[in-house]
Amino acid sequence: MIKLEKLNNIATVTLCRAQKQNALSFEMFVQLKKTINNIKQDRSIRAVIIKGEGEHFCAGLDVAGVMASPFNIVKLLFKWLPGNQNLAQKVVLGWQSLSVPVIAQIDGNCLGGGLQIALGADYRIVNNNAKLAIMEARWGLCPDMGANVVLSGLVKRDHAQWLASHANPISAQQAEQLGLVTQLTDDTQTATHNMLNTLLERSPDTLAAIKRITQQSYKLNQRKILAKETFSQVRLLLNPNTKKAIAKAKGKTDITYNNAKRW
Repeated sequence: MIKLEKLNNIATVTLCRAQKQNALSFEMFVQLKKTINNIKQDRSIRAVIIKGEGEHFCAGLDVAGVMASPFNIVKLLFKWLPGNQNLAQKVVLGWQSLSVPVIAQIDGNCLGGGLQIALGADYRIVNNNAKLAIMEARWGLCPDMGANVVLSGLVKRDHAQWLASHANPISAQQAEQLGLVTQLTDDTQTATHNMLNTLLERSPDTLAAIKRITQQSYKLNQRKILAKETFSQVRLLLNPNTKKAIAKAKGKTDITYNNAKRW
């Protein structure tokens, strides 16, 4: 479900579940982690492209498939220490750990976990007709894949909070205004390769240094944020209001939420 191709020192990672708009299964998380490690160990790679098979980048988490197995949820969220990265966070922040430029090539739907993976890339080349969203709130959950670490360097706090709260898709043009988009285009493949051509004219050591310095200049307390993401998500998974939110997302009406607990 994850295809890795290496050609001319470029690694192309493709999400291959087109019949489900490349929605993320548990197996895809495992394969993405292995793919990132593979690229990290290959010193010949100069840049990475992430894209989706078919018309869409990624429709987000396959909620029904992943939540059908409670053990898979545990494996996604488990970490030895609160500030460590769990499996869900590694497939986002893992791209940041690479010393080479990472470009997300976004067509069609880029939703939920799909957008969080794209946020882990260094650049986002987005089709003018694309739709983007952070959708966890629709299911009574919060973004917990590490996107909060990188969002603070892209958008203002109120915009980040609203984006995660309303959980509805926005247009590529709206996403650009918020700061989520590096470049809008009608042809993502051509635009991606044009960017690559520019980047590959530079020394790989220069690009690695620039990436690390830029990351450090925008860096917040990453371990604290990752711990809070996972702690909040576990609380929500055990919360009665989450079951009601899932039922509401499935189209059931007359849902009344309980009063919020203190956070």
